[in-house]
Amino acid sequence: MTTTSQTALSPVEAYLAELDRALIGRRGTKADLLAEARDGLHDAAEAYREGGWSESEAQRRAVADFGHVREIAGDYQAELSMHNGVRTLWLLVLGVPAMQTSWEVARIFTYGPWSRLTTPSPGWYSYVTQFTHAAIYAVPVLGLLSLLGTRFVSRRFDGVRTARVCRTLGAVAVGLNLFSVLLLIGATGAVDAARLFLSGPCGLLMVAWVVLSFRLAVLARRSWRRCATIVA
Repeated sequence: MTTTSQTALSPVEAYLAELDRALIGRRGTKADLLAEARDGLHDAAEAYREGGWSESEAQRRAVADFGHVREIAGDYQAELSMHNGVRTLWLLVLGVPAMQTSWEVARIFTYGPWSRLTTPSPGWYSYVTQFTHAAIYAVPVLGLLSLLGTRFVSRRFDGVRTARVCRTLGAVAVGLNLFSVLLLIGATGAVDAARLFLSGPCGLLMVAWVVLSFRLAVLARRSWRRCATIVA
């Protein structure tokens, strides 16, 4: 006969374990939120103990006062999603200009001036390049405004509303970046596919830029979809 022994969790630890399972996000950020909840629960339980309640009853009352896990998880998940969205925005602010600058440097040193191109560019192609060049500047600006707006709003509203702002503003920047990259690749391929690979480094950086753009879209969709599910 085999026996197994399990140490029963205290009401506070059982509550925190359930809350942990209900949350999805970066481990470090989630750990910070759980630590905050643990401190609040222990402080509340301490107050009940000082009022003459037993340890177990004090913890049960502290848990009851704290709120149902489903309700608390909604606010915490919104905050987790907001943090993930902010990380995505930082990638936009820093990553997009870095990719553009790297590609231009590689083009200058490994290919040379644009005058070396042998195929003519149709008139409509200039509008595409102007749009994509504008997007290169607009995307990090939108990302930065989104970050500043999120910080500003977070001081005046709760985490749910802050997450909504982050999701809405960030989606514009992420979508514009992905659309402009795909538009440039499609238009350039239609004019002369060889331009996509002016040199080996240029080709690799172009692929990296596409991968980054799709990665940003995936990260944004994951974090903001979770947030939308919570705050809908």
